[in-house]
Amino acid sequence: QEQLVESGGGLVQPGGSLRLSCAASGFTKDYATIAWFRQAPGKEHEAVSWLTNSDGRTYYADSVKGRFTISRDKAKNTIYLQMNSLKPEDTAVYYCAADLLYNGSYWLRYDFWGQGTQVTVSS
Repeated sequence: QEQLVESGGGLVQPGGSLRLSCAASGFTKDYATIAWFRQAPGKEHEAVSWLTNSDGRTYYADSVKGRFTISRDKAKNTIYLQMNSLKPEDTAVYYCAADLLYNGSYWLRYDFWGQGTQVTVSS
């Protein structure tokens, strides 16, 4: 059974850094895309960054470009989101998501989701 497990969230001061991890397991077929989304209270899911499995291309939301970096360790079947220069507006639950076919930022197109990890940026 396909499973995505996030870790690494927490409380950090503005300007600080965090690294999120997402361990994927149980996929009998390679996923096409794996992504990080976030959802702040009262807001829609927002695509933060995603990576296409075939060629490793990476994409970022404008709001995080230059501050966040998505990467993967194929041997560990794990992706990471390095978050630097964090701002209070980055506060949200961060989710890892994957899909076998879709490549893009529309959250409803992703079939597989982790349970989420809370990131709080506050002084």
